[in-house]
Amino acid sequence: MRITFILLLALNLYACAPVENKEPQEYKGPLREVENMELFYTEDNLVKVKMKAALVYEFIEGDREFPKGIYMEFYDVSGRLESTLKANHAYFFKKENQWRGRGDVVVKNLIKDEQLNTEELFWKPIDKKIFTEKFVTIRQQTDVIYGQGMNAKQDLSDFEMKTVTGDFEMKENQ
Repeated sequence: MRITFILLLALNLYACAPVENKEPQEYKGPLREVENMELFYTEDNLVKVKMKAALVYEFIEGDREFPKGIYMEFYDVSGRLESTLKANHAYFFKKENQWRGRGDVVVKNLIKDEQLNTEELFWKPIDKKIFTEKFVTIRQQTDVIYGQGMNAKQDLSDFEMKTVTGDFEMKENQ
């Protein structure tokens, strides 16, 4: 009986211990989650961009994350498929209006039969520019160019590589 009384007294003292109130923590995770997204961006009733993603997270600031990758198609003014972009992971930075693709990034210019491969690529839609500091491979119809770091127009019609290696033909301006 005495042991029972001591146990009950101990439980009462424990139950009456002051409860520590923790400050509420701000939730920083996604506000919205979308599965199997397919989005079309149009101008003048013509599809300009088609985007597919298996999973999209949208955050409070308007940023978007594509943790399972992204696939995009870009169309010219006549509605013809011009180029594609694929990445294993992507992130859209709303404030900077800039995209980042990571992990096996592949950009194909279907009109010129050219392909860019890298592990990370940034795209600024307003400037219509792509760039990276990572290793890049560009396969053209007759040449393969390797480099570390690149700035280019988004359609690869004009590009500049920082450190260049590879086998390619140099043409002189006349």
